[in-house]
Amino acid sequence: MTIQTKPKLPERVKNELKFRELTVKSKQTVAGCFHRIVFTSPELVGFSSQGFDDHVKVFFPPENGDFVRPSVTDDGIVWGEGLRPVSRDYTPLSFDAARNELTLDFYIHDGGVASMWADKAAVGDTLLIGGPRGSLVIPTDYTFQLYICDESGLPAVRRRLLSLPEHISPVVLVNCHHAQTHEYLSEFEHARVEWLDIESIARNVSTIEFPENDYFVWITGEGHDVKQLSDELLENRGLDADYVRAVAYWHNK
Repeated sequence: MTIQTKPKLPERVKNELKFRELTVKSKQTVAGCFHRIVFTSPELVGFSSQGFDDHVKVFFPPENGDFVRPSVTDDGIVWGEGLRPVSRDYTPLSFDAARNELTLDFYIHDGGVASMWADKAAVGDTLLIGGPRGSLVIPTDYTFQLYICDESGLPAVRRRLLSLPEHISPVVLVNCHHAQTHEYLSEFEHARVEWLDIESIARNVSTIEFPENDYFVWITGEGHDVKQLSDELLENRGLDADYVRAVAYWHNK
């Protein structure tokens, strides 16, 4: 009996979970809405991030004291006594193994613990990261590719666009809240990038013509918006769930 398999399926890759202390090496503001911070550390030896939307968990030092670094045991993660730091998930924008440098882009917005830390961060400051625990490695050569996000997903989209073959012309729909953000993807002339609101994105998604096969769709942003768009594509448009990746990056309370 012959088992039929689908072509170009994303592949999951597992990593050994490790915690690493990083030091800020440099910082710059990008597109007016992001702090691009380059971290360095000898503990980055062996770091691996193969998926464009991988995430590391970033632990921010509490203002009123240090915290005990967790350890990884056969029974899971063990935290020491005392304060447990606040954490957020961030996409590795790039990793230079030769230099042991990891780059993260922090979206600047009011009230966010990560944004506030990044705003004050200076060369020599340290923080802790964990992961990524694994990657979803997604082929780069789908004929039709659609990426939908808000500012929180732009670093992952940027990383993806950097990896695509030159003959691929992806469609990127961004739920944009700040006009200056448009500069963030300005160098990718091969991509069709549209800066819209969520209602306009929904209208676009309902009318886009998809090929019968050889496509990939990636959706992220606020949880309710992600579900609505995903439901439209899977239930109303009949796309194959194996080629639609929808992940909520945050939720309205």
